[in-house]
Amino acid sequence: MAAKSSGSWARTVATHCSTAVLAAAASLSLAPLGVPAAEKLIGIHSARVLSQSLPWIAQESGLFKKYNLDFQLVFIASSPSVTAAMLGGDAEIGLTGGEGNIRAYVQGATDFVFIGAVKNVLTHSILAGPEIKRPEDLKGKKIGINRIGSNPHYFAVQALRQKGLDPTKDVQLIQSGGSPETLAALISGNLQAAALNPPADTQALAQGFHYVIYGPDQRVPYVATAFVTRRQVLAKRGPIVGQFMRAMAEAGKIVHEDREFTYKVLGKYLRVTDRKILDASYNTEVKALEKRLEIRPEAFQGILDEVAKVDPRAKQVKPEDLIDRRYLQELEKSGFFDKLWEGKR
Repeated sequence: MAAKSSGSWARTVATHCSTAVLAAAASLSLAPLGVPAAEKLIGIHSARVLSQSLPWIAQESGLFKKYNLDFQLVFIASSPSVTAAMLGGDAEIGLTGGEGNIRAYVQGATDFVFIGAVKNVLTHSILAGPEIKRPEDLKGKKIGINRIGSNPHYFAVQALRQKGLDPTKDVQLIQSGGSPETLAALISGNLQAAALNPPADTQALAQGFHYVIYGPDQRVPYVATAFVTRRQVLAKRGPIVGQFMRAMAEAGKIVHEDREFTYKVLGKYLRVTDRKILDASYNTEVKALEKRLEIRPEAFQGILDEVAKVDPRAKQVKPEDLIDRRYLQELEKSGFFDKLWEGKR
């Protein structure tokens, strides 16, 4: 597919995303008279999964209040849709997979910048029913991948290639919506297989499906979950974004060290309370999460190499062009991370 300009690429999706984001912004509360108003930020996330749960953790644990933030998180499925909404100026922070933003950067939206990461590898897997036993049995089958440009799509392409399959010829990659919709389509028989990550993969296992390709063992480098913003936001609201990043760092500590509280929050937001599902999902996912929100250049390079196959401009972009480490450096130099983790890495 030929590359489009960043504006035309995003315009259609942005139109649909703006209403939801602006409605959320309108719901932000006003501070009482005489009380310093909390700083308002609007963020978007693209998947209801553990790696994107840090804002939920921060909200439920009082971290946003601690850092004087009034943060509103809006869900818009898939990284490309989040990218479009951010291009339209509807949100200041994105918590999402990196492919949509990186593609937009390559196409000219160089205002995008990544300031931290939660997960730099993919933990998706491809699951199917008992009739599909081996990767080669996927030939001719419909595989759900959420949306083109999403994390499940990228994983499916890479995993199928590793198994000797051509993702453009040997299978049908179906845009199946968000993770819950993909799981529902798999269970109903509308899909023969699906690329899923925790907890949806564990839920699929409980329904009798099995791993055809188990992704966590492959550790495919990828900007799976990262904090992205725009350079103009950093120029105008840099200190506020810094407060947000401190809240996210503390939320990350809670995810790693307070399993019970994390389960309580996931139960509220994901409506998953089955202990076996939560345990299986958590045990797989938490190993892949960055304790210090570190950004790994190799995770960016994998996406750039993939984008370069359809847009040669990606060959001119280096991972460092997409990264601003100011907050990570400040948190290290100030001793914040060392105090938070007591020297652990």
